[in-house]
Amino acid sequence: MADIKVVVNGVLGKMGQEVLNAVDKAQGMKPIGGSDIAANIDQIPLPNGEGFIPVFQDIKDAVKGADVVVDFTNASGANGVMDAAAPAGANCVIGSTGLSQEDFEKAKSLAESNNTSIIIAPNFAMGAVLMSHLVKEAARFFDYADLTEVHHEAKIDAPSGTALAIAQAAVEGKGSGFEAPLAEKELIAGTRGGTHEGVVIHSGRMPGRVAHHEMVFGSLGQTLTLRHDSINRESFMPGVIMAIKASETSNGLTVGLDKIMGL
Repeated sequence: MADIKVVVNGVLGKMGQEVLNAVDKAQGMKPIGGSDIAANIDQIPLPNGEGFIPVFQDIKDAVKGADVVVDFTNASGANGVMDAAAPAGANCVIGSTGLSQEDFEKAKSLAESNNTSIIIAPNFAMGAVLMSHLVKEAARFFDYADLTEVHHEAKIDAPSGTALAIAQAAVEGKGSGFEAPLAEKELIAGTRGGTHEGVVIHSGRMPGRVAHHEMVFGSLGQTLTLRHDSINRESFMPGVIMAIKASETSNGLTVGLDKIMGL
């Protein structure tokens, strides 16, 4: 079987470099190019030191000959990838967050009309996906839920897409909203955090962190804590490689790594 030919969008960024390295190491895959709006060079060396791949500023130039395009940039970049890749017959693996409902509807239409696969996931760390699954299982036994998420200081959206997915999993598992008692006297505005159907969400941003999510359920006389930590960006790569492989055997839009993991 021929190697899966992969193009990485945002290849000069931290996540792009991590994806390139993972694909370069993966059996049955071959990185053939990259794109980056900040590119001022026309090629970069492969991580294994065996050759170079071309780098383009425009994703439309990069997708030629690709089987799969991977994107971990932002909502705008992800839309550009889907617009360019699907009509060219390439599948997409999207890890960018901040996509709107309209973006998801467009992704579904692009995948179906071009007979390609588009996989979008808010988090590619398998442990984080398993955490969402466990949260959903536990939620029906509790009435209170506090969710804290902490990321690196450069993350632009708050709360994280993963935090929203975890909160929604809790609501779906419970079958209703949670109780979120209001502070009688909030001395600093926003101290209690935001809420999603009664799940109280707190967001932190600081250097030295990658991605951390902690759900605490509470009921009379007890709490249950479920936590996942991504220590570095390598934690996302097994999920990315799994999604690249899955994109070659699926069609249409798939949202969430849990579908691929069989949860």
